[in-house]
Amino acid sequence: MTKINDKQSKWMTPDSDDLFKAILKLKDTDEARAFFRDLLTANEIVEFGQRWKVAQMLAEGISYTKIAEETGMSSTTIARVHKWLKKGMGGYKLILKRLR
Repeated sequence: MTKINDKQSKWMTPDSDDLFKAILKLKDTDEARAFFRDLLTANEIVEFGQRWKVAQMLAEGISYTKIAEETGMSSTTIARVHKWLKKGMGGYKLILKRLR
């Protein structure tokens, strides 16, 4: 079980848990696309997609410069994703491993 600190407790709420449970009920990409489009703005979906791409590229050892060129993401955002990839809750690592 993951240890919860004060910063995490601000977003770990019954409402966020309900959201995560709802996401787990999605059956395929089409359902996910429909749900997330209703939940998020188009820009938010693009942003999250780019962050995921950054995480995948970092895991492959690609340089910040190349990632910035390919994704258009700032070095600050790339560094933030890198931080969470290395010292986050393990979510990025978990999914990267499952997708291999």
